[in-house]
Amino acid sequence: MRFFNTAGPINEKMHYTVPPLQRFDLFEIETLIAQEKYFVLHAPRQTGKTTSMLTLVDYLNAGGRYRGLYCNVETAQTAREDVAKGMQNILVELAERSLQDLGDALLAENWPEMLSVSGEHAALKVALTRFCQSSALPVVLVIDEIDALVGDTLISVLRQIRSGYPQRPGQFPSSIVLCGVRDVRDYRIHSGSGREIITGGSAFNIKAKSLRMGDFIKDEVRFLLQQHTTETGQAFTPDAVSCIWHLSQGQPWLVNALAYEVCFEMKEGRDRSRPVNKEMVDQAKENLILRRETHLDQLGDKLQEPRVHRVVAGILSGWMDAAGDLPEDDVQYVTDLGLIRSKPHLAIANPIYREIIPRMLTYSTQITLSHQTAWYITPDNRLDMDKLMAAFQKFFQKHSAHWLERFQYKEAGPQLLLQAFLQRIINSGGRIEREYGLGRQRVDLLVLWPLEPAQDEKPDWARWQGPVQKVVVELKVLHKSLEKTIALGLEQTRGYMDTCGTKDGHLVIFNRDVKVPWEDKIFRRTETYQGADIKVWGM
Repeated sequence: MRFFNTAGPINEKMHYTVPPLQRFDLFEIETLIAQEKYFVLHAPRQTGKTTSMLTLVDYLNAGGRYRGLYCNVETAQTAREDVAKGMQNILVELAERSLQDLGDALLAENWPEMLSVSGEHAALKVALTRFCQSSALPVVLVIDEIDALVGDTLISVLRQIRSGYPQRPGQFPSSIVLCGVRDVRDYRIHSGSGREIITGGSAFNIKAKSLRMGDFIKDEVRFLLQQHTTETGQAFTPDAVSCIWHLSQGQPWLVNALAYEVCFEMKEGRDRSRPVNKEMVDQAKENLILRRETHLDQLGDKLQEPRVHRVVAGILSGWMDAAGDLPEDDVQYVTDLGLIRSKPHLAIANPIYREIIPRMLTYSTQITLSHQTAWYITPDNRLDMDKLMAAFQKFFQKHSAHWLERFQYKEAGPQLLLQAFLQRIINSGGRIEREYGLGRQRVDLLVLWPLEPAQDEKPDWARWQGPVQKVVVELKVLHKSLEKTIALGLEQTRGYMDTCGTKDGHLVIFNRDVKVPWEDKIFRRTETYQGADIKVWGM
């Protein structure tokens, strides 16, 4: 039985797959190759780059016009600034791939001599020159994970390729594809002792074009899921397909991870006679987040980078000036990482990332809060949101200075602290959906709580097929007068309540002016707006 792949390149005999050559504009790539161009293809991690590049090389070799060679240089990352060691790793990889894939022993037999005679700053150029001279066909070289290289090793590779460029096609690769997470222009290479920073654009100014491989479109998600249905008979309901698309926005790893979790990991999903429904997909999403799968855990590392921090901080707070003047290169860099999207406004790339980023940033806060879910559950199993918000208001007044100082993302500190407090309570059975983006001037939270009590004989996802309590919590920071902020907040909260189909709404106004005493910040009142009562909480 084939399955949904979440690790490494696709094997069509083992994995459900979207045809790799459909993932990009093949005509455009063939045109660039025919014109003997050197170009970049980049995409976020685990989106199918390697699978597509391996398939492209096979396609070129089968066509008989080119000799395609694939080389993954990631092993040279461990060499760091040791160019000799890094170049040795790269030459070994080139030799092994040319021997295994093409049956060509030239590099395998001669790379040690090339390295010792030519030196580390010329050996790659010499190796590629000899390889191309011996080939009856123009050589197309794909260098994968190029941006894994570090410092002088990366500079040396780029400059040796640039040096050999005029010798193509007879004595150097006719076309080279650099494949990685980032565009070459985003490389910030610290050379030698670290005193000099060289940009990728200056080190590789022969690049003709940068192509970005996108996520799945909705039809491709549907096509991938249908393969499982065809082979096993297990259907995905239309709501389940829409839910997978909504949660992932087509990010290939997320699509495969959700489908694998629900069909192969969840006990009920292994029953092929049971259709996969939306509630099961939502539970699969929770499982992935709680397990902190490797793909999701990598987000935490990226959030520590200053360039990522500058962009994400503004998005989390919802305010343009929270992030200051965002450099265009930083925005492009975070986009290339797959963390954000720019349309219709700058926002986190998909609902799963949107949910896990606040959880990661506040995890230590959540686990150290002493508040318990049972304190806020009514006899009819509803969340007592008034009691919960009042408890947070007291907590915020007493402890916010201490907790906010601990946050790395201080720009969004109040919003993150409330989300940590809510997550602590909701974790035992509910969910929080989040909407936020740069320039929105607010953060929208939708608290979901199933009203059917948990039962040992029923899976958790089954509770969501019954009635669900929905509560909108709108977060705003006071920037103008209080009354103007409340007026705008009421309009926004009411609109979100209509979107979510609930009459239970709360508007939270954070006053971050340290000169204003707490007695002027703390208040609670009920406002009626367009026929709906909305609780307003000042903090």
